[in-house]
Amino acid sequence: MSHRIDHVFATAAERGRRILIPFITAGDPDPAWTVPIMHALVAGGADLIELGVPFSDPMADGPVIQASSERAIARGVDLAGVLEMVRAFRADDVDTPVVLMGYMNPVERFGVDALAGAFRSAGVDGLLMVDCPPEELVALQPALDAAGAYAVLLVAPTTTEHRLQQIARAARGFIYYVSFKGITGAGRLDTAALQEPLARIRRHSQLPVAVGFGIKDPAAAAAVAQHADAVVIGSALVENLVGSDAAEEACGRAREFVASMRESLDNMAGSE
Repeated sequence: MSHRIDHVFATAAERGRRILIPFITAGDPDPAWTVPIMHALVAGGADLIELGVPFSDPMADGPVIQASSERAIARGVDLAGVLEMVRAFRADDVDTPVVLMGYMNPVERFGVDALAGAFRSAGVDGLLMVDCPPEELVALQPALDAAGAYAVLLVAPTTTEHRLQQIARAARGFIYYVSFKGITGAGRLDTAALQEPLARIRRHSQLPVAVGFGIKDPAAAAAVAQHADAVVIGSALVENLVGSDAAEEACGRAREFVASMRESLDNMAGSE
């Protein structure tokens, strides 16, 4: 059977459909709500879920996601707890890929030796670590391979040609392009400037390219999807969930938010 990530992207390519990837922080707004919210995201039209592993010093994240990590950590959520959430999600959804996104410190604390069995048991499809360059990925790669999990790597506007070649060789599943220099949630997205850097990535890799950072609304998502294979929505969704009083409210907000993005992407694809 093909890898879940490969299958989702291949199916979307056949249908001329853009992939929608929402990001939420595991454990926020409430650890008990994370799995229901994940199902709500799928119901709203998500193709793949990025699940943030809370970390106390998320250097690439803006204030919205930083605050969500702090809330989740205060409720005792760690990587082991995140894996339990993925396992619970898999009880009712064996198709939607789940990529964990975070930083090396929680992975190192968990233990590389324990990673393969834990990822495979939980049903994790990929790992994206903001602070893990290709050189350091070498130590993790055997565990990821044993788990059947992909290493999803980041490319930034400042990535050199040599570094891009290294990333293209090491990346699996898809490549995540950071749309501008800065932190998540910032407001400087220039969709017109995406064409050249994405073309540069595609000269080195045949993997699909996802674009994230700064995509706040359906119009921006559709504009990015003119150039990218996938659109990642993070801070705007996390902020939308803040203040929910119950799981039902949080799930409703998540589903409606993602559905509006999905409709925009589908309308854009239909007009091509």
